[in-house]
Amino acid sequence: MKREDDQQLWDLLGRARQVELNPFFARNIVRRVRERFQRFGWLRAWLTPRKLVPAAGLVVAVIAVMLVLHQPPPRSSSDSAPDVIAKIDPQDYDVVADLDELLAADESNLWDDDTQTL
Repeated sequence: MKREDDQQLWDLLGRARQVELNPFFARNIVRRVRERFQRFGWLRAWLTPRKLVPAAGLVVAVIAVMLVLHQPPPRSSSDSAPDVIAKIDPQDYDVVADLDELLAADESNLWDDDTQTL
């Protein structure tokens, strides 16, 4: 922007108070930046390979032990469902077949009742 473009602005800027910088301004800024990085110094110390590799190995070992110890017990063949079905009396099969026919008839009657009320 040229001085001729906006003379009032340049006059106003000329009357503004001049700010003097501290001679140690740059040193203070660098100190604050270093302090900011030192906040996470403990995290940076843990993220070195010297400490991270053994810690990761320990975590993997603990997870492996937990998986090995937490396996469900194997099922025995005496608890299987086919043995339970084999113990049912053959006369019960006739009752189940009759119940299936009754349910099928009841379902078809349900639809017939709805059409009669309309």
